[in-house]
Amino acid sequence: MSKLKLTDVEWGEFKVKDIFEVTNSKPYHKNNLKITKKGIPYITRTSFNNGLEEIVENINVHKNPKNTISLGAENADFFYQSVEYITGNKMYIIQNDNISKNVGIFLVQSFRNSIKDCGFGYGKGLTGTRFKERIVILPMDSQGQPNWQFMEDYIKQEQKQQVQKIIDYYERKLVELAGDVAGLDKVEWKTFRFTEVFQEIQRGKRLTKANQTDGPKPYISSTSENNGVDAFIGNETGVRKFEDVLTLANSGSVGSTFYQQFEFVASDHITALKSENADKYAYLFLSTVVKRLEEKYSFNREINDTRIKREKLILPVDKEGNPNFQYMSDFVKKLELDKAQEVLEYIYIYIYQSEEHS
Repeated sequence: MSKLKLTDVEWGEFKVKDIFEVTNSKPYHKNNLKITKKGIPYITRTSFNNGLEEIVENINVHKNPKNTISLGAENADFFYQSVEYITGNKMYIIQNDNISKNVGIFLVQSFRNSIKDCGFGYGKGLTGTRFKERIVILPMDSQGQPNWQFMEDYIKQEQKQQVQKIIDYYERKLVELAGDVAGLDKVEWKTFRFTEVFQEIQRGKRLTKANQTDGPKPYISSTSENNGVDAFIGNETGVRKFEDVLTLANSGSVGSTFYQQFEFVASDHITALKSENADKYAYLFLSTVVKRLEEKYSFNREINDTRIKREKLILPVDKEGNPNFQYMSDFVKKLELDKAQEVLEYIYIYIYQSEEHS
């Protein structure tokens, strides 16, 4: 079968309300819900994690149907929902009997494109009423109707190509890591001061939202999400830049620790930790150990410059009594090797078997 292209099909303009049913979702307040490991997705006005806020108890709630698209008014974003779910406030459901997983993924991007540069978002919410009147451009069949089959086939094709890229990546990883990791012998542990592990300990510099300019550089702050990235900025002066370091949140989500491989701008709410002897894998090991500080500190007890230099870490030790960075690196490589094998097994068995039965 030849590769499908977006130029292979006719496109048409459709008013949303002529094709889709857009309705209000019954709102539930998080404080009235019980969080659990097994339950029903609670979707809210966030642009992260497919809109998922929590998993909550599936008791006495009005469930929205699966194979629908959720719309958050204030963040003006769309997500395909493959299972039944409930939502928070100011949420809408977009329905059509032709929505499958692949069609839903196609539509989400089409809906996002339809409101691009229109100013919708916080301050100008995209309500269901407003969205119904919007025009969306979709593939069109010979009858002048949305070409659902093309959407289905196109996404299926693109996902298969992405799967192959993932397979290629992890197969290369297996070869690379298998040569580096032989066996991990038992190791002794010892307590070290922060200053014995990190030769450079420096806090970032204050930069208010009002003074930030748009750009490509990650701005790392004290959030516990998205690897600490709070924004992408273009400021070049009056800022502090780092790369190949750990970032530790001093306030906000105190103790949140992430490895930053590439250059970034640091806010005054984080401290950059630089070790001359750590590679990427050793840093990932250290990030887990440093993150334990969140158990000791809180929003009301921040990690200031004096406290951080007094802190201690328990780490593997080499024969000379120094931090065993090689062991840390090999340990994480071994974990990554195991995970790569799990991912490949999942793809080989689950995805390809599912494809055979579809």
